[in-house]
Parts: sequence; structure tokens; C-alpha cells
Amino acid sequence: MPGGRLTQQERQQIALGVADGLAYAEIARRLDRPTSTVTREVMRNGGPAGYRADQAHRATEHRARRRRPAEPRGAAPAVLPHGRDPEAVAEYEEQFTAVMMQSGLSNKMTARVMVCLLTADSGSMTAAELVRRLQVSPASISKSIAFLESQALVRRERDEGRRERYVIDENLWYQSMVASVRSLNQQVDIARQGAGVLGPGTPAAVRLENVARFLDFVAESLARAAEQARDVLHVAAQTPPGEVGGQDRPETV
Repeated sequence: MPGGRLTQQERQQIALGVADGLAYAEIARRLDRPTSTVTREVMRNGGPAGYRADQAHRATEHRARRRRPAEPRGAAPAVLPHGRDPEAVAEYEEQFTAVMMQSGLSNKMTARVMVCLLTADSGSMTAAELVRRLQVSPASISKSIAFLESQALVRRERDEGRRERYVIDENLWYQSMVASVRSLNQQVDIARQGAGVLGPGTPAAVRLENVARFLDFVAESLARAAEQARDVLHVAAQTPPGEVGGQDRPETV
């Protein structure tokens, strides 16, 4: 499987595939590349509606030049904890950022900040640490943190040195599911309201009532599943994969 950066010809093939409505997996198969490479390439360069091969190629070259600052003589390369490979970590974080953008965090900087916090062993960083890690301005970090706080995705704490730290809540995913349930319940209510307004038994009313029943079932199932799985978020790091709290994890069908 070929490695390295995408060529301009490969980007043109990606653009043609996106225009033809092909799945990323199919485009990747034709290029003999990982699906994640194609997904990340499209999402970081305008998304499916805005991807342009020439623009993407120029943007990539620009980012590559920007990432190669002259290092002081004798400067040691960055060393990550636990023997992690810096290139592999950077690649993973880019993929994670693309997924977060697809999931609703449309602002790339906000997604990058969240990924940084999620992948930090401590689950928290200061503004200065985020600035150094992402090589962006303090204003960019402040704006992203403000949005993440407004969505209850991060919280602020003071460490022993009285520095303000931004912390990812361990219940983040549970809270996200709860918010989804609230949204679904609102849709159920508005659909049933419409069924009454449009007249019981009419085609439009029947359609809305069916939608309401479907969403009601999904919301109830999601709420129950989130509550049952909540403890998984607090499993100790040493627990072997496939086990929760020392017990076998139940199989899903």
C-alpha cells in the first residue's frame, strides 16, 4: 500500500469520486489508500460540497511549509510520554479531528482543541499548553474553549499553582447522549402537535404520528442504553479489554 502524502493526481481522482457520489471507502480502494486518508483529506479541505483538488494540494503544501520552522541547533525532538510515536500520534489526531467535525463540531479549531484534551493523559490542559501544542494564538484557544464550555463539553479548574485548566468531563459522552434524548423528545412533541393541528386521520397527520412513534422508541432506547452503559466511562485503566469492572462485557447483537 503506498505511503506518504497524496499526489495531485490522487487528489484529482478523489475530487472526481466525490463529485460522482462515491463512498470514501470506494475512492480509497481505487487509490489503494486507507479510507481514513481519503476521509481526512476531504474533511480538512472543504468537505464533500467544497472539495477542490488544486486548492487542496496548495493548502497541503502551505501547511507543510508552515510546519517546518527552523529548529535551534542542538534542539532535541519532542519526546512524548509512554514511548509514543510523534508522527503516529499527529496522524491519529488529524483523523480524530476529521471525525469530530463530521459529528457536529464544524469549527476545525474547536475540534482540534477537544481532541487535544481527549488525548491528554490528564484529560486537562492550560491555555498556554494548548497554544504551544497547536501553535495557534491565545485568542483562538479562548474562543474554542468558550464554545466547548457553552456545550458543557469542558469545565474550568484551578491546579495547585492556581493556574486555570480546561478539563474534559468523564461523563462527556453520557451527557451528549442525554442531550440527544432531549432533542429527540422535542421532535416527538412537535410531531404530535402537528398531527393534531393537521387533523387526525389525514395523510400528513398519520405521517407525523408515525414519525413521533419512531422517535419516541429511539429516544427511550437511547436513554435506557446510556444509563446502563454509564459505568463503562469510569472503568480503571488497568482493566483488560472486553471486561468491565472485572466482569465480562456483555455481547451486543
